[in-house]
Amino acid sequence: MAASVERKNRALVTGASKGVGRGVALALGRAGYDVVVNYHTDAAGAEETVTRLRQMGRRAVAVGANVANAAQVAAMFDRTIADLGGLEVLVNNAGVTIWGSVVEMSEDIWDRTIGTNLKGTFLCTQQAARRMIPHGGGRIINIGSGACKRPFPGVSAYNASKGGVVMFTQVSAVELGPYGITVNCVAPGAIEIERTQQEAPDYAETWAPLTPLRRIGHPDDVGDAVVFLASDQARFITGQMLYVDGGLFSQGPWPYGEKKG
Repeated sequence: MAASVERKNRALVTGASKGVGRGVALALGRAGYDVVVNYHTDAAGAEETVTRLRQMGRRAVAVGANVANAAQVAAMFDRTIADLGGLEVLVNNAGVTIWGSVVEMSEDIWDRTIGTNLKGTFLCTQQAARRMIPHGGGRIINIGSGACKRPFPGVSAYNASKGGVVMFTQVSAVELGPYGITVNCVAPGAIEIERTQQEAPDYAETWAPLTPLRRIGHPDDVGDAVVFLASDQARFITGQMLYVDGGLFSQGPWPYGEKKG
């Protein structure tokens, strides 16, 4: 079994140049974490996240890497250890959502989606675990989706990738638990970010009435759940799914409306 070690607060968040990833990085910063901000193409967005973290007094650095590329992932983790001196928390957030039906989707879209969302989670988890094991453990938190639980027509590759993340989370938790590493998954519901606003200008008006809490989510909602799972308060939680969705995916079709009495 892994020996008990003093916990420090150093985290790597993939895909943190905007959206949920930025919200997670900033939440960790508010909780006292130094953060490596990963990005693939949006260097300017990553630097904005870094600036905001530094304004909190945190150490922060932007590191570019395609999480679907094993060599780039390994280099990113080497840079993380060099800049922060170690790593206690990995958040696998990087992901893509590309619309396309099963009949019409190209092989390239399928490969890109699975490569980023699922293969990227594997590659980063592997690199993190190799560095966490000699130091007594750590926390790995994967970002899932309501697509882990419900089919989203039109984004079958996304559904497949996020479903894979669920099982990868569980098997990783079983394999890495003896080394003191917890692995969990946070599954957001309808979260208003740049991408969802672009896809549907009426996003909030569409999803808030369908959500039991009658509002859509924000990146901070996801970030706060990640901070909890990264904390010592979650030390005995592993292999679990935490839906941060305002109750959205707890309900199924119900044809009778709301009955009184």
